Amino acid sequence: MVKYIHILMCTRTIAVFILGLLIAPLLTVGTHFAQAQSEVQKLQGQITERNDRLSDIEKEIAEYEAALNEVGAEKDTLQRAINQLSLERKKVLADISYTENKISSTDLTINKLTLEIGVAEKDIARNEESIKAILRKFNTADNESFIEVFLRQENISAFWNEFEELETVKETMFLQIEDLNESKSILEQKRSQSTSERSNLVDLKDQYDDQQSILAHNTANKSNLLSATKNEEASYQTLLEQKKNARDTLLAEVRDIESQIQFILDPNTIPTPGTAVFRWPLDSPYITQYFGYTKFAQSGAYGGSQHNGMDLGAPIGTKLYAPLTGTVRNVGNTDAVPGCYSWGQWLLIDHPNGLSSMFAHLSQISVSPGQKVNTGDIVGYVGSTGYSTGPHLHYTVYVTDGVQVKQFNQFKKVTGCGAALSPFAAIDAYLDPLDYLPTL
Repeated sequence: MVKYIHILMCTRTIAVFILGLLIAPLLTVGTHFAQAQSEVQKLQGQITERNDRLSDIEKEIAEYEAALNEVGAEKDTLQRAINQLSLERKKVLADISYTENKISSTDLTINKLTLEIGVAEKDIARNEESIKAILRKFNTADNESFIEVFLRQENISAFWNEFEELETVKETMFLQIEDLNESKSILEQKRSQSTSERSNLVDLKDQYDDQQSILAHNTANKSNLLSATKNEEASYQTLLEQKKNARDTLLAEVRDIESQIQFILDPNTIPTPGTAVFRWPLDSPYITQYFGYTKFAQSGAYGGSQHNGMDLGAPIGTKLYAPLTGTVRNVGNTDAVPGCYSWGQWLLIDHPNGLSSMFAHLSQISVSPGQKVNTGDIVGYVGSTGYSTGPHLHYTVYVTDGVQVKQFNQFKKVTGCGAALSPFAAIDAYLDPLDYLPTL
C-alpha cells in the first residue's frame, strides 16, 4: 500500500512530464504526417486516373474482339486472313497498352503503400518512446521513499488530489498502448499488401514480355503470308489446300500410332464424370466445337475420327489459365518442324486427381517443364499456330496414366513431323472436358 501511495504522490510530476512527451513529438510528427498524407492523396489521384484509362482500353479491346469474331466468320480468303492479322495486331497492341497502364498503376500503389508504411513505422516509434519514457519515470518514482514524496507536497489536500491525476496517467498509458497495437496491425496489413502488389508487378512484367512476343509473331506471320502468296488469292488457296492435305496425312499417322498404345481405364482412378473439378481455362469461354463425333468431325474433317478435345474461340493473345493446380509435364512446338501441321505450340499439365490438361495452337507459352502451377495461373495465350482455321484454344483432357509425350519418329521411321514432340494417348484415355467443367 505504501509503495502504491508513493507512486500516486508523484503522478502530478509524471502527468506534466507525460504531457511534454506527447506534445513535442506530435508537433514534428504532425507536420511529417501532413506532408505524407498530401503525397499519398496525390498518388491516389494518379492511380484513379490510371484506372479510368484502363476502363477505356478495356472497351477498345472488346471492340477489336467483336471485329475479329466477324472477320473469323467470313469465307477463308487471302484478304480475310490479312484483315484478321491486322485486327489481331491492333488488339495485341491494346493489350500491351492495358498491361503498361496496369504496371504503372501497380507501381504507384507500391509507392503509396511505401509512404503509408513509413508513417506507420514513425507512429510506432513515437508510441514506443512515449511508453518507455513513462515507465522510466515510474521507475524513478519507485526508488523514492514514502517520506521524501510526502514532504514534497504543500498540504494534505494536494496529497489526496494525486489520486485523480493517477487516473489521467493510467488512461494516457492505456491509450498509448492501444495506439501502438493499432499502428502495428496497420503496418502488418500494409506490408502484406505491398508484398502482394510487388508479386503482381512481377507477373505483369512477365505478361508484358509475353505480349511483346505475340506481337512479333503476328508481324512475322503477316510478312510470311504476303511473301508466300505474293498477294494473290490463287496462291493463298493453293497454300491452304497443301496445309489441309498435310493435316490429313498427319491425322492418319496419329491414329495409327495411338491405335498401338495399350491402356485400360480404371474409373476409380479419376473423378466421377459430372464433377466440376476444373475452372474454365478462359475468362469468357465460347465453345466452337465439342468433343467426340461432332457434325464437323462427321464431315470427314478428322479422317472419320472423333474430335479428341474441345475448341474454344478467342482472339489471339487471350490469357489462358491453369484449370487446376498441377505440374507442367512438357511443352512443345510442332511448327519448329517444317511441314508438320499439327498442334503448333502446346503444353501438358498433370493434375493431382488423375487427369491431365493439354492446350494447343497457342501463340505464347508462359510455363516450362516441371513447373508447379496453381489454379488460375496464366500458363499461355490463345493463338492460331499449327494447323488451325482461326484463333482458338484446343483443350483436351486425358487420363494421366494413358498419355505419353514422345517424338513422332520414336513411333514411326517415316513421318511428316520427325523430331516434333507431341502428346499421344490411347483412345480410352481421351475424356470429354465438359464432364469436369462448371456449367456455362
